[in-house]
Amino acid sequence: MNVAASSGSDVALVTGASRGLGQAIALELARRGVTVVGTATTESGAAGITRYLSEGSFKGRGLVVNVASQESVDALIKDIEAQEGAPLVLVNNAGITRDNLLLRMKAEEWDEIMNTNLGSIFRLSKAVLRGMMKARRGRIISIASVVGVMGNAGQTNYAAAKAGIIGFSKSLAREVGSRGITVNVVAPGFIATDMTAKLAADQQQQLMDRVALGRLGAPEDIAHAVAFLASPQAGYITGETLHVNGGMYMV
Repeated sequence: MNVAASSGSDVALVTGASRGLGQAIALELARRGVTVVGTATTESGAAGITRYLSEGSFKGRGLVVNVASQESVDALIKDIEAQEGAPLVLVNNAGITRDNLLLRMKAEEWDEIMNTNLGSIFRLSKAVLRGMMKARRGRIISIASVVGVMGNAGQTNYAAAKAGIIGFSKSLAREVGSRGITVNVVAPGFIATDMTAKLAADQQQQLMDRVALGRLGAPEDIAHAVAFLASPQAGYITGETLHVNGGMYMV
């Protein structure tokens, strides 16, 4: 299955693909016939991406990028365009947390989240637009969070950045829709990852008690949503936020 309904294999760029959600997304897109370039922050992480794609007999590789650096992003896109061709699918997944109550939050904790979690959306989306506009089609999908719509104590910086992704995507969707480019958001709820696995059993139960389906989500739940938005079947969907949270928060 060709995700963007083209002749030949499209190229998808997935940031933060060394583990967790990013890895699940990269693998799901690869299963659908897409050439996947996944990014990590370290050489070992990039090598791990190349390895799991190769083990699955999928096309693609891992590369190192600092999504908070324009120079690094520019070098990344130049490399991909030279080797695989212009990315026609972008999945903005890379992100970090610097949790703290606002009264205790340092300016650098705010700035780091904004530069990485929100600034990266600006840098990468802008970087792939030229290729997409030339092809007159493309998919930009950014990973936000349920926290961006419902809030969470101790995460004013993270929630603000994730809410910003939603507003950014709606505006960009209006700018590039006439060129056949869709821009959407997936907002995960609580997902079973390395981080949630470290929580005590009672903490995990408290989380699940807030979810209508009574369980944490799996990374694959998010990957399937992303793959749908990247597919031809989602060609008339843009500027939307798909909430994948098991009924924890209903818009």
